[in-house]
Amino acid sequence: MNTSVSAVLYTSKKLSNGKHPLMIRLTKNRKLKYISLHVSLFPEHWDFDKCKPKRNCPNREQIEKLIRTKIEELQNQVMEFKTSDKEYTLHTLIDKTSKQNCRITVGEYLTAYISKLRSANRIGNADTFIHLRTALEKCFGSLDFYFGSIDTAWLKELENWFRLTAHLSENSIGIRFRSLRALYNQAIEEGIAKRTNYPFDTFKVSQFKESTAKRALTKEQIRLIIELDVRQLTKYPKPFMQLSKDLFLFSYLGCGINLTDMLHLRYRDIFDGRVTYHRQKTGKLISFHLQPFALEILRKYYQKEHVPDDYIFPVLKRKVHITATQQYGRVKRVTRLINRYLKVIGEHLNLPIPLTTYVARHSYATVLKRSGVSTSIISESLGHSSEKITQIYLDSFENSQIDEAMKNLL
Repeated sequence: MNTSVSAVLYTSKKLSNGKHPLMIRLTKNRKLKYISLHVSLFPEHWDFDKCKPKRNCPNREQIEKLIRTKIEELQNQVMEFKTSDKEYTLHTLIDKTSKQNCRITVGEYLTAYISKLRSANRIGNADTFIHLRTALEKCFGSLDFYFGSIDTAWLKELENWFRLTAHLSENSIGIRFRSLRALYNQAIEEGIAKRTNYPFDTFKVSQFKESTAKRALTKEQIRLIIELDVRQLTKYPKPFMQLSKDLFLFSYLGCGINLTDMLHLRYRDIFDGRVTYHRQKTGKLISFHLQPFALEILRKYYQKEHVPDDYIFPVLKRKVHITATQQYGRVKRVTRLINRYLKVIGEHLNLPIPLTTYVARHSYATVLKRSGVSTSIISESLGHSSEKITQIYLDSFENSQIDEAMKNLL
């Protein structure tokens, strides 16, 4: 009997975000097997009759390419079995193609991995791996090599290129090596690379770390920002100057919420004096009580004519910034603008450090610590290198304990 190969949206399984996994379905002798493509979609983005993404599907071209590549790979293997007159089962078909995948080059795998991230709307993560791909291409001239070629000597050569040619900082070098290690780990998990060749047991990525300058303000300096009338800083009214100040203070008073999460806050996320949202970066659920001044900031941007899905702050528009790529691009551009205005505010107040959105996040943690709040509730730093540890601490405490601690902010 012929083997049929097709792409299906596996509606029998629903993920927590409402999406369904995209699978390749194999049928032979009335038996079924499914292969995950590690991509998930909403039902409204899938054409169930034609077994392909609809025109309105985000990253449609990349997903279609992913489906086409996998189906061709399986169909070619079926043809090879037939021409050699070999019997096979669905299990042996999947096993055979999986072993062949070990010959995928790093460049091919990296490009496919970036496509998967984009399909999952993880645009920021995709950009990180795009930077890695660009660096590898510049260093080695080509990505036409296999994971088995990556050894300690290869990694040292890349390190030297980062230092001597690209002139990257320790932190930037560390980011790229952590990305490469994550890619290698994923390749091992999918059977593309072999654990026996793993080079990161001897080449330690943790060596690329430089201490970050302290970026925290005192309570008194925060009060200076609160009391400042930003209208006196410019000749003509600049609404984004006021918005920049308000977002900085909302972050400080709002459990150190970062700018991306703030700009993604919707009316539905505010209920009974609390903000409850999922972090864009980690998906973790965060909930905190609104301090009176933070509530005052929200009221300033409150729109009478709104629906629950509308964004609160006037940066993202529900009907304009629809896809994750559009939202990411808008937030990235606005972040630069906001930090530019914050710098003006900081210089006017003669603050000891350049004012950025990150300073609000760091100040939140540091002020609480200086007020005697236990480091078990909030750590001194909320930077990327320690966010996992911080999240572990926060997860183990009730909201009431964090709410009580936040009373020390002003």
